[in-house]
Amino acid sequence: MKALSAGLGLFYLTFEIIFSMNEIRKSPIDSLGYDFIPTPYLPKGRDEYYLRNEENKQNGKYRQLNASEIEALVRNRNISDNWNNLLVSDPFTAELVQNCKFFGLVRLGRLEPFYLEFHNLRRPVGLYNSTIISSDFGDNVAIDNVNYLSHYIIGHDVMVVNVNEMATTDNAKFGNGILKQGEPESRRIVLEVCNENGGRSIIPFDGMLPGDAYLWSRFRDDSLLQEKFRDFTEKKFDNRRGYYGRIGDRTVIKNCRIVKDVLVGTDAYLKGANKLKNLTINSSREGKTQIGEGCELVNGIVGIGCRIFYGVKAVRFIMASHSQLKYGARLINSYLGNNSTISCCEVLNSLIFPAHEQHHNNSFLCAALVMGQSNMAAGATIGSNHNSRSADGEIIAGRGFWPGLCVSLKHNSMFASFIILAKGDYPAELNIPIPFALVSNDASRDELVVMPAYWFQYNMYALARNSWKYVDRDRRTDKTQLIDYDFLAPDSVQEILAALSLMEKFTGKAYVGKYEKNKVYTESQYQAVGKKLLCSNEDILQSLDILCEGFENSERPVRMIKVPQAYSLLKEIILYYSVSQLLQFMQSNKISTLAALQSALPPKTAPRQWINAGGQLIPKPAVDRLVQQIHSGSVRDWEGVHRFYVKQSASYPDNKLYHGLQALKEVHGITLKKTDLNQFRSLVRQAITTREWMTKGIYDSRAKDYTNPFRRMVYQNQEEMNAVTGSLQDNGFIKQEIESLRQFRKMADSLLQKIR
Repeated sequence: MKALSAGLGLFYLTFEIIFSMNEIRKSPIDSLGYDFIPTPYLPKGRDEYYLRNEENKQNGKYRQLNASEIEALVRNRNISDNWNNLLVSDPFTAELVQNCKFFGLVRLGRLEPFYLEFHNLRRPVGLYNSTIISSDFGDNVAIDNVNYLSHYIIGHDVMVVNVNEMATTDNAKFGNGILKQGEPESRRIVLEVCNENGGRSIIPFDGMLPGDAYLWSRFRDDSLLQEKFRDFTEKKFDNRRGYYGRIGDRTVIKNCRIVKDVLVGTDAYLKGANKLKNLTINSSREGKTQIGEGCELVNGIVGIGCRIFYGVKAVRFIMASHSQLKYGARLINSYLGNNSTISCCEVLNSLIFPAHEQHHNNSFLCAALVMGQSNMAAGATIGSNHNSRSADGEIIAGRGFWPGLCVSLKHNSMFASFIILAKGDYPAELNIPIPFALVSNDASRDELVVMPAYWFQYNMYALARNSWKYVDRDRRTDKTQLIDYDFLAPDSVQEILAALSLMEKFTGKAYVGKYEKNKVYTESQYQAVGKKLLCSNEDILQSLDILCEGFENSERPVRMIKVPQAYSLLKEIILYYSVSQLLQFMQSNKISTLAALQSALPPKTAPRQWINAGGQLIPKPAVDRLVQQIHSGSVRDWEGVHRFYVKQSASYPDNKLYHGLQALKEVHGITLKKTDLNQFRSLVRQAITTREWMTKGIYDSRAKDYTNPFRRMVYQNQEEMNAVTGSLQDNGFIKQEIESLRQFRKMADSLLQKIR
């Protein structure tokens, strides 16, 4: 019997656990709308409205209702638990409040006989058919059919129509990864960026810049720095309970189901969203944010000027300003940089710098650091292949990352700037340090193929246009971080310098392996042999099979093709980069003599290592100093980190110039301080020549689209093709580049004429 009794007890306990009822608490109706802040968290001598009053500064303009106004409100089918707790402002028109239920302290701004209109939605000013609990309203709002509106402060000229639930809890954090009084650490919201195992987690906060997210996700072995970043975030926010949700002036919210623990800025437009929970939605006159039909956003920060439409799902996320999510996109545990667009696809556990494009339903991005100016093609699967028993892989892609159709990559992989990957299933991890390269998987020969300088040889139009369009589309109002969208910048140029050395080494090994098999060389000797061959451009180079080492985690060959052409081009690009920086410096400082130029250049060593910190290129020594300053306490908060970005922005042109001069010396052996007038003029003329072939390359690479018979065959004639695609002669970007070349040549020629 005891065993049976014990067995029955266990059965009923299990039954109760599995089939436990919802906990529905019953409280007196006269307590509805009161005691918002739990007693243990209410400061001594304060009432539950003290934080609400700090948020809403209009206390002085409210008054109580008079008897005739109460009578009119009752006649219009309104009820209140206590009419003394419904405060109004003058002028107040009681007829503009109909069929509403009021609980707790409710304060109304002016209500005047107007109607508000926005995008053909017209609603009379006033409160209609709604249940309102302990909330404040600005002047001339239109609130209609809000089934449950609780603990919100609503601005002027706001429209809220057809909303099921709009409420704020006492411990609302509005998407910030902080804890309120009494909350355990397990309640903290974090973003597990770059790695699915959470090892690079960052704590989201309103105002987090891409550089902040990058710095926090790196240096994981620096426990003091990680602790400081956490302290910086905690200091930005108040952990007291009792803050109300806010809706900014002129915001329109219509046909939404759930809006809970959400702050909304001014001039926002929210329509048809299913669920908005624990969010800060920034919006302003300068950057109006819109959220549309079927969207579900939870635990996030939305920057100003964002667009989110059509069935988007986003959880634990930050969208920086002027970015877009569309057409069923899914963004989870990720930071999306400014001026980016993701639609029809899934992005998980990623840190994405500004100017990212991903438009296709079947593309997938996971556990990646993508450093901006990137474009994901249809079918690209970046980071989904686990090759261990744990989710511990990462992909790091430099600026201009462009995986082509149906590309599949394995963790861990790294890519230099402006890498394009041809369609293919890449079977092993990759480490491609050659920028501006085309990488392809030759399945027929079972080898990886790398073509350096691909963009310069075959698609200058796309390379140049992408740099231009990112500048043109940069709608940030906060430009604390300076972003250089030029494809020639310290990060990509430094990679070119490293690539030239690798090309020399691999060429030397190929030559020795074919013609001097019995000799033993050091790495530097291989490089010297290769450099001599490449600089002389001997015919023998055409017979060499140049193979790379360390590019793929496999035993199969990795072949580098068209090396002599690429080597010559990249050296020319370095000269152009250096001289163009020099000409801009001379023009800005009105320098007209070589002696003045040489004396104006301080003997400063250029930084050889650069960090792309959220799209801003910063010398590594400067970042190291920042870390030391954070350690020492001289940088005490995120505002101090942001001042560092501003300071680095100011010094960037000079640092870029010094870097260009260092690159010129390293590749061409030219030291500007020791250059004579004839040599200087020769450098400028070479830069003009390079700019001319780059502009010609822009035209020629686009012209191929007009001469290719397979492009032309769907049109009856050239006129129809021009009508559909636009004529080559009328291409606005090409015209702009031709004009830019003219201006560059004019500036250079003018300096050549004046220089003495």
